[in-house]
Amino acid sequence: MSDNSYRSAARSLLDAFRSKQDWFFSGKEYAALPESLRTAIEEQQHGSERLISWIQLSILLVFAMLYAAAPNTLPEDGQFEPVPIFLSIWCLFACLRLFLTYKVRLSYPLLVISVLVDMALLMGLIWSFHLQYEQPPAFYLKSPTLLYVFIFIALRALRFEPGFVLLSGIVAACGWSILVALAVLSEPSHSVVTRDYVVYLTSNQVLIGGELDKIISILVVTIIMTLAVARGRRLLIQAIVEGRTAENLSLFVPHEVAEQITNTSGPLIDAQTESREASILFVDLASFTSLAERLPPEELITTLNEFFTLIAEPIERNQGVINQFQGDAILASFNLPTRDLEHATHAVRAAIEIQELLQDHEFAGGIRLSVRAGINTGTIVGGFIGTADRLSYTVYGDEVNIAARLQELGKQYQASNLISARTRLLCDRQAFRFTRKGSEILRGRSKPVKIYEARRRRP
Repeated sequence: MSDNSYRSAARSLLDAFRSKQDWFFSGKEYAALPESLRTAIEEQQHGSERLISWIQLSILLVFAMLYAAAPNTLPEDGQFEPVPIFLSIWCLFACLRLFLTYKVRLSYPLLVISVLVDMALLMGLIWSFHLQYEQPPAFYLKSPTLLYVFIFIALRALRFEPGFVLLSGIVAACGWSILVALAVLSEPSHSVVTRDYVVYLTSNQVLIGGELDKIISILVVTIIMTLAVARGRRLLIQAIVEGRTAENLSLFVPHEVAEQITNTSGPLIDAQTESREASILFVDLASFTSLAERLPPEELITTLNEFFTLIAEPIERNQGVINQFQGDAILASFNLPTRDLEHATHAVRAAIEIQELLQDHEFAGGIRLSVRAGINTGTIVGGFIGTADRLSYTVYGDEVNIAARLQELGKQYQASNLISARTRLLCDRQAFRFTRKGSEILRGRSKPVKIYEARRRRP
């Protein structure tokens, strides 16, 4: 092959690796996440590295204590002991790695080096057993310490990056293959290979099939864990995205509706509507026209946002749900979509608390604001309306219109809180007192509606 052919082949392999790099490590779904979420995930990954380091160090210390507590079967002639040396080097490396996790965020090259060193030290420790006990090299192939390979592969799963699990397994399989080759080639004068399973178990002979079983087991466990981590990571990112979506949706629709959106499998326009008795609170800013004339548009928007922020708190505290901001008005529902058995009492209390808050609050420029509220109770329907391409959630029905009309009548009756007879009937009489204002045939209706004003009952 020519130099160009070698370069082309190398370039192809590099491109193939780069195409899989996202899958091995961060993942394409991860790259599409907002920066704030990626930062949070990276912080969790960094915490996982600390946990991995602590577990590794704990395992090494336990191994060292077991070795120290085991009966000494070595001849007392000052024989060289390589096992403690390997354990000491490994413990020092584990301590250094733990120290680095608290000082810096380990980069991918450092993590790869860490995996390589961990597996190399484990294989070196196993290899040293035949020197420690003065046995042929095939002796170390019987060591149960090989099982620690699976522990160190499993530890990499704590990072939720399948590439490191795969790397650990491949390095472990290669390391064990090298140890098998060293054992087989160590005594060229005679073969140490046997085909007898009993001889293999009871002597320092090597059964190639048995060692292949170990290598295959390492690779199979590695592949299974790699796929499991990859699937788990995909589900984790999907859950994060859905949670973020629900959180963002709750800025535009009630939180309960946002959860319904995330859990709906079909088109939202086909989502089932809810219908039950609820209380509707309609709050409108008094003298908004004169306010809009006095303030520049930027200041007007700032004042309105401050106003909405202020009056939203009593509504939410009383278990109400804000469905719409309509210009300078708020439409809120109680008992839909959130269930509330005392919805009428809570709606009236929210309206009164809003007016009490505004009496004590001064907006920028010394502006004082006041509101009128209309409250009605009846059967309300809640659901998505619009087209398949553009939807909004709202509550609708004739009872909603009555609440809006009652708010409009507040100016005529010079009253802040006008409520319907049904709302008065369901309210807590110990908390409020009600004044009959008369009956009105509201626009669009043929029968008169009894109207009351609600005030807080003072001790």
